[in-house]
Amino acid sequence: MKSKKMIIATMVFGMAVTGSAGVYAGTNLQKISAYLNHSISFKVNGAAYTPVDGNGKTLSPITYNNTTYLPVRALADALNVPVTFNASANQVVLGSGSGNPLPDNGSAITLAPINYTAAQKEQITKAFADYQGFETAYAPAQMISGDSFVSVGGGEDGVSLLFKHMRVNVSPRDYSYDYNGTTVKLANGTSAKWYTPSDIPMLTFKLDDRYVTLSSPDQSLSKAKLEKVAVNVAKLSK
Repeated sequence: MKSKKMIIATMVFGMAVTGSAGVYAGTNLQKISAYLNHSISFKVNGAAYTPVDGNGKTLSPITYNNTTYLPVRALADALNVPVTFNASANQVVLGSGSGNPLPDNGSAITLAPINYTAAQKEQITKAFADYQGFETAYAPAQMISGDSFVSVGGGEDGVSLLFKHMRVNVSPRDYSYDYNGTTVKLANGTSAKWYTPSDIPMLTFKLDDRYVTLSSPDQSLSKAKLEKVAVNVAKLSK
């Protein structure tokens, strides 16, 4: 049987979210002939799932030109992703709308070892050595698959290791103290705190005599991914 490409369809969203076809009144509508596909079943995170609307009525995907369109409201609810409709912009909004990534299934996150070169280790060691009373070098031993180490630099607030999609700051001070946030337990039992001083969520936890803060400046790494990396921050191996 020919495989079908699965995508979220905004045309289904209007009926699922608002219950009114009037949302789509306008010149951009195109009449098509499609089929309700009752033969497709679903699994979400390994468990069987049946999409339903707000009234509990079972929904079926639509097949059109070998593409299967899913009811976006039901799918968003199953994945615990906020979904809204901006009527003025005629736009479906998945997630918070702030640019934050969608939640991850933690068990599906893939980590890759960070093989620092001799030159990179020397740079990291020097950055910590230049920070008085803070000489021992720390760095993540693993990163999210697809990320890469870029540079390291020191400053008044500690030492920062920059990756393509991540920033790891190691500091003698807890900069999360003055902010409200959410406390979480990392996989190794360490207590950590999520807080958002500006637009970018940050995760801070105490490690030995210092505080480590992870963030994703381009917001491509989710909280679940950063939490996975956090437990791999340790003294830099020789």
